[in-house]
Amino acid sequence: MTTNYEGLPQYPESFWLDSTNRPSFPKLERNEKADVVIVGGGITGVTAGYLLAMEGINVALLEGDRIFNGTTGHTTAKITAQHELIYDELMEHFGEDFAKIYYEANNKALEFAKNTVKELNIECQFEEKDAVLYGTEEKSVRKLEKEFEAYQKLGIPSELKGAVPFNVEAKKSLIMKNQAQFHPLQFLLRLLDEFLALGGQVFENTTAVSIMTESESGADELQVETRDGHYITCHKVLSCSHYPFYEAEGYYFMRMHAERSYVVAAKGNVEDLPGMYLSVDSTKRSVRTANINGETHLLLGGEGHKTGQGEPTLNHYEALHKFGKEVFEVTDVPYRWSAQDLYTQDNVPYIGPVSALHTNIFVATGYRKWGMSSSMMAAHILRDYCLGKETPEMEVFSTERFHADPSLKHFFKENWDVTKHFVKGKLQFGQKKLDDVKPGEGAVVRVNGNRCGAYRDEDGSLHLVDTTCTHMGCEVEWNNGERTWDCPCHGSRFNFDGDVVEGPAKKGLEKVDADEGLA
Repeated sequence: MTTNYEGLPQYPESFWLDSTNRPSFPKLERNEKADVVIVGGGITGVTAGYLLAMEGINVALLEGDRIFNGTTGHTTAKITAQHELIYDELMEHFGEDFAKIYYEANNKALEFAKNTVKELNIECQFEEKDAVLYGTEEKSVRKLEKEFEAYQKLGIPSELKGAVPFNVEAKKSLIMKNQAQFHPLQFLLRLLDEFLALGGQVFENTTAVSIMTESESGADELQVETRDGHYITCHKVLSCSHYPFYEAEGYYFMRMHAERSYVVAAKGNVEDLPGMYLSVDSTKRSVRTANINGETHLLLGGEGHKTGQGEPTLNHYEALHKFGKEVFEVTDVPYRWSAQDLYTQDNVPYIGPVSALHTNIFVATGYRKWGMSSSMMAAHILRDYCLGKETPEMEVFSTERFHADPSLKHFFKENWDVTKHFVKGKLQFGQKKLDDVKPGEGAVVRVNGNRCGAYRDEDGSLHLVDTTCTHMGCEVEWNNGERTWDCPCHGSRFNFDGDVVEGPAKKGLEKVDADEGLA
């Protein structure tokens, strides 16, 4: 594998995707019918499909790209209810009952994973490990002590200790017992096989763009419309597409923000670790082990930041590589990858009806980097909605909830941030000339007086796009770590040719002719 940047792989590639043979599925090329349509072929969608098919429900799953290509294929794959420092915060804002339901729902997801691995005899590197938060800074100690107090009140099996078993000076560590790590795609491929055996259908390269509701169609049915003009008629729709492909009156783009985080897979000086680790310091570091080609490797993660904002993204990989060399004497880095995650205003996922007016269209989003447990939890909640059940989790994760503290504060903060970056982008023009853009490099340039994005591929061909995001008109920025154009306002991402990689944008960036300017 070609490397640069002091030993890092030249291009991002996920170990989970590279080590798995995924089946391919046809594109939807005619109108179809199903009881339930699931949009999104990641862990939420596939798990929900499996659970519904187990209930005898006819399910069709639509994936705009290939299954597992999104955040599911780019995770650190920790299955845990220890979602950083969350339980003291939940108790302070929402009360002890709310926090307890949050924990129990995520713990049920963990138990589902454990039981499913055993029942289906899935070979997926599943290992029970303690989840450990640690702090090296004095200000982190009190946070960990308060979180431990919350654990005690909620009855969470835990310990408060000191050091961690690698070369960092941890002052405190908080252990949540008996959590797990695994190879997510090996697990999900078995669920997918079960789903197909039960009559489930999968359509890849099929982008859902809208829903014709009962009131619009005049029938007691929904129609999920695709970009190619085909549709599937159904009774219920589950939006499991990371960012909701259909928002109705939910206005999710105003209620969430997107962040990116990074992982390097590295060979270091450890053969095993008893836990999965996450620092709570101002500089976050995630540490776990994984088996790569028969050898123990480290997955080192962190460096989170808002999408489209901050320093050049390759710097984040370099920072993780440096951490690995200092702490684990890392010698080889065969993989690097990144993921995008959505944060709600109160750090609790939205799972339920997309809006109060659409009670047969459901959404699951805003997992805040804890997608393994949150997605399996969401799949169970979505199944219960489809079956007409009522559970305590539905109120906790309701899409309609609004608590003035902290939601109102974060609403104003995030929308001020959007305004700031909207204005900033409009005032900034590219400093580079087209001829200065080197092979493998992207940059904002001026073309006939207009702000444009330029990428020159390894063959020397130039790819020019209008940098105005097609969602709300913000100006995208070049991501040199993934070779994408990223929007700093609402997290939309586009490849170097302008095609949509992640929403909320549904339309690609306009292409530009170097001689004529904007198309």
